Amino acid sequence: MIKLFGYFISKSFLLLALFETLCFVSSIWFADYYRQNFSALAGTSLGAGVTHLATIYASVMLASMIALGLYQRGVLERASGFIIRLLLAFLVGSLLMSLVFAIFESLALPLTEFGLILLFSMACVLILRSAFVRVTTADARKRRVLVLGTGINADRIEMVQSDDPTLGFIVVGYIDLGDAVCLIDDERQIPKDQHLFDIVERMAVDEIVIAVDDRRKGLPVNELIDCKMRGVEILDLLSFYEKEENVIKIDQLHPSWIFFSSGFYNGLLPIYLKRSVDILASLSLLILFSPVMLLVAIASFISSGGRDPILYRQVRVGRNGKLFTIFKFRSMRVNAESGIGPQWAAVNDSRVTRLGGFLRKTRLDELPQLINVLKGEMSLVGPRPERPEFVRALSQQLPYYNERHRLKPGITGWAQLMHHYASDETDNRKKLEYDLYYVKNSGPFLDLIILIETVEVVLLAKGAR
Repeated sequence: MIKLFGYFISKSFLLLALFETLCFVSSIWFADYYRQNFSALAGTSLGAGVTHLATIYASVMLASMIALGLYQRGVLERASGFIIRLLLAFLVGSLLMSLVFAIFESLALPLTEFGLILLFSMACVLILRSAFVRVTTADARKRRVLVLGTGINADRIEMVQSDDPTLGFIVVGYIDLGDAVCLIDDERQIPKDQHLFDIVERMAVDEIVIAVDDRRKGLPVNELIDCKMRGVEILDLLSFYEKEENVIKIDQLHPSWIFFSSGFYNGLLPIYLKRSVDILASLSLLILFSPVMLLVAIASFISSGGRDPILYRQVRVGRNGKLFTIFKFRSMRVNAESGIGPQWAAVNDSRVTRLGGFLRKTRLDELPQLINVLKGEMSLVGPRPERPEFVRALSQQLPYYNERHRLKPGITGWAQLMHHYASDETDNRKKLEYDLYYVKNSGPFLDLIILIETVEVVLLAKGAR
């Protein structure tokens, strides 16, 4: 993994993305060669436009594949899911390229040539992915991690690895440094009979994780410095979780880590840039989806016989705890919480109307929140805003909960992508860990990743209730 603009990316998938980008570029050159020699336009060429077209096509297709999760860990382990995602990615890419051709007529291609480009690209991607899987086995694609500790913290790492085998690391062993309790099986332990770097070399270790339960009992500091100076990455437990699971573990979090670690602050330029993008994007999306919003409004009016309001207004908690009114298309019965008070949404929630169920699955009920973005109360990307009643309760139950209000709430967010809908304290704890990761690492690049991967959530109706 490497950290790029606050986002950890697998080196192997980054290399795969590079080769596939070259594949997309090559397909345009192949189409130009076909035009010059075999098509009805033989003897003609795209000329200087071939470079522009190749750049646009590669960018569009790469963004489409990212949006459909084709560079996520574990995507290659499920053949059927991979094929579906790949087909959807090429469909999205084709639609976007059609829009490019409509805007830039000088770059437009005949249907035959564009179809040939798509076929060539897909064949290249399938060949590259097949070779990638064959050349790099599942374990070979993972970093080799040595854990210092055999107690409670070390056991948590062991459980993380066993619970999700698609993660990008494999623990080669654990070294006992005198933890009060030992929870790691003997066969998983490595005896400390050599200098630490000698063990690292012998076991081909890429990084060392310090997971002892009590550091006051002493660490092999000089040996760790030696390993660090020779290029071995050294991580504490919090940084390890941040890197591998893209979360900030609140049961491990302590104020000093926040003080000394990078992140947790955005300068004025990124803040103004994000606000500019929010304004332009929300205006554009409101114009683009205005026909859809009109149809939803008409359907809502008809379904209720004109008795119920089309828009739903509710107070939510925004940046720095400031309250604001959020707008959504109504998806529940009027007075659905009368007599029972605020409730979390549930699977097959009886309060949801038939039309509301469809709106929630397709996320069309969220479209009016673009007005909140335009007003500056929300952003396109950020932690989801919660109701004041829930915030008060969760602030008492979960440490650092109010830190998620350091940023503007968003229509979509890191926690929405990484975890399902929260309906109890356990789910909210997990989502808070993802929100804290976003607060720490927020920036234009992470926002872009979230926005394009949100496309997959919408298309596949993931996590809606």
